[in-house]
Amino acid sequence: MGLFCVAVIFVGCIGSADEGPLLSVVGPCNLQFPGDHGAHPAYRTEWWYYTGNVRSENGLPYGYQLTFFRVRLESPDTADRWPLPPSAWRTRQIYMSHAAVSDLSAQRHFHAELAARNALDMAGAVQTPTETIVHVKNWSVCIGPDAHRLRAEAPAFSFHLALRPVKKPVLHGDRGYSRKGSLVTQASCYYSFTRLETRGDLVVKGEKRAVSGFSWMDHEYSTAPVEDGIVGWDWFCFQMDDGTDIMLYRLRLEDGQMHSASSGTILDVEGKATHLSSGSFRLTPVDTWQSPVSGARYPMRWTVEIFPLSMMLTVASSLDDQEMQTPGTTNETYWEGSVRVDGQAGSRRVKGRGYVEMTGYAKPFGTALYD
Repeated sequence: MGLFCVAVIFVGCIGSADEGPLLSVVGPCNLQFPGDHGAHPAYRTEWWYYTGNVRSENGLPYGYQLTFFRVRLESPDTADRWPLPPSAWRTRQIYMSHAAVSDLSAQRHFHAELAARNALDMAGAVQTPTETIVHVKNWSVCIGPDAHRLRAEAPAFSFHLALRPVKKPVLHGDRGYSRKGSLVTQASCYYSFTRLETRGDLVVKGEKRAVSGFSWMDHEYSTAPVEDGIVGWDWFCFQMDDGTDIMLYRLRLEDGQMHSASSGTILDVEGKATHLSSGSFRLTPVDTWQSPVSGARYPMRWTVEIFPLSMMLTVASSLDDQEMQTPGTTNETYWEGSVRVDGQAGSRRVKGRGYVEMTGYAKPFGTALYD
């Protein structure tokens, strides 16, 4: 799901006024491809989000994350009054990126972040008739007709991966209109590639390995801030061994209960999607882990019940410390990590791998994008 709201720490980089007023998501998005793989600069925030579980040729397991954020800045005092002469540095769009690798056999997690203005080719989203390229400095994703190609390079790790879709993109909610609160405008346009065959190279601390496995991609954009009373969320994606893919998110209220706008999607092996309302599933945290850095206490094991599938799952972290600290970009602390999935669907035993994102545990995640 990505970070639905981002606390931006950049100032003084507002740009030209030719992008028009901010738009809100208010109904079915009816997304079309490849056009909607690109940026939607009339909305306040947007993200392209990739996670995956891969293995080296000798069976060593790894998880990875690569996310690109676009944030449009507004200043009520200067939105219609621009200083002259114009500057090539001026822009309303800021791009940020988070990347991480979880070395699961060695039980260690590495993460890094980048940020740049959408100016002077430092960052941005470029679209051709066949490709979308999003980049922040030398990190990039290229979404082509047959594959998504990811590149990230940091001091402790790097990866170059090619991801080929097994299923077509799925539109979540009502034709891509995904509610995130009580109001009609508290929503996003949201789609996913739920199963991407993944191959490439991964380097951790100078050791290069050829890896393969499966990845998940989310692309989402919105203008709405988080609704008052929602302190964070818990987002799950599972790729089951039988070919079923599952996405669930729980918008978490101050008392720990689930907001009624929480929802999910199930894709069967053929890619047929079924929407799940908040009453169709239950997420129950069991064990916890406390971060020695932030002091936040995160659930590390969950019981997941999906009533239409008669499914009862145990979801457990593959590595407890997969916390992300991002003081140079979004200024949020959150947990983003690889998980194992095991359980029953009716009388059948089911297993899988996935990723979980948990926000609002270090502090309530209630900052509007324009603060």
